[in-house]
Amino acid sequence: MSTHARHLGRWTRRAILAGLAVGTGIGLGGCIVGSVIGGMAESYQRTGTTKFQADYPDLAGHSYAVVVHADRAIQGNEPGLVGRLTSRINDRIARNLMGTPGTAFIPSDRLLSVLYNNPQWPALPPSELGKLLGVERLVWIDVAEYRLNEPGNQYIWEGVAAGRVSVYDVTAPLADDPVFDRTVQVTFPDSSGLMRTEIAEAAVTSELSKRFINRAGWLFYEHEEPNSIAY
Repeated sequence: MSTHARHLGRWTRRAILAGLAVGTGIGLGGCIVGSVIGGMAESYQRTGTTKFQADYPDLAGHSYAVVVHADRAIQGNEPGLVGRLTSRINDRIARNLMGTPGTAFIPSDRLLSVLYNNPQWPALPPSELGKLLGVERLVWIDVAEYRLNEPGNQYIWEGVAAGRVSVYDVTAPLADDPVFDRTVQVTFPDSSGLMRTEIAEAAVTSELSKRFINRAGWLFYEHEEPNSIAY
């Protein structure tokens, strides 16, 4: 074999080995990069947020009021619940629609004052209640269930809050027919079997109310929800 041929053979073998090394490096790098990207996606899924549009965006540009109703049994077990939900949902929506042209709301203290001074309001048709409050849209929230324990078991927390959120267009010909209707239900705690000795009652009802307020309020404005949200 000539000297030229031997040099050429050595060069070819080196080129092939180098190519294999580069290819192997790229392969390993691809696996690593893929793992990194997968880990980043998983981390984002756990810690990131997702933006949601309003289910009913038409409160914006109108005057509105929020009223919350619950039966006597619920109010007897949870004194102050109706007033708390009314003011916080009303404030939440107002804060997020603030600055939208044409939008007007009744401050919560004045809203509660009008309702308390007219205790017959739950018996009024939505159209009449809307006129009493002087608004174009009435958000009526009927709390159907609010409990902290499974019935018959007072020792373990199993909180549930559920209700129907309806909107009435007080200016429409059929003002007593809802133009929007949704059911909302949340629970707390997220794990079962937690006893009264492990979490204070005030903490349970506070978190349960917060979750219901979030779900009811989020229906009316663009918002972000954590991807890891449990409710």
